[in-house]
Amino acid sequence: MKTTESTIVQLKRFFNKVSQKFPSTEEPVIMTDIHLSVSQDTGELLAFDDNDNEITRCVVDQWINCKEQDFYINIAGVLRDVLKQMGDVVDCLSILKPYSFILENDDREHFAELYLVDSDIRIIGGDLMNGLDDDLNKFLDNLLKE
Repeated sequence: MKTTESTIVQLKRFFNKVSQKFPSTEEPVIMTDIHLSVSQDTGELLAFDDNDNEITRCVVDQWINCKEQDFYINIAGVLRDVLKQMGDVVDCLSILKPYSFILENDDREHFAELYLVDSDIRIIGGDLMNGLDDDLNKFLDNLLKE
């Protein structure tokens, strides 16, 4: 699915609404993540806090009744791109750091971590600890060889 300019505009408006709920303040809100839920049938994109309170919602027309097999993989990439473009907005939310934007499927199950914001780092896509097991195993193997 090729993302239309209209979809990009809708997503930017959506993330601006999220940022308006958490304007920069001296005292950050105690919340760790923003959960994004997308419905493949209705095209509805919702943002929730950690307590499942709705932050905002919109309907992405291009995603209504989308029957693509890789729907969530494709939209994860689109959402990452938009979050990256809007780094100056989403990096400054008054939320206790670190916080993440997490994509969930129709059943509200974790699908992908899209964007992680910490005081000094931004991680776009992938998990923070991706490959950690492999690194630890290699380290242990090297340590045991000595």
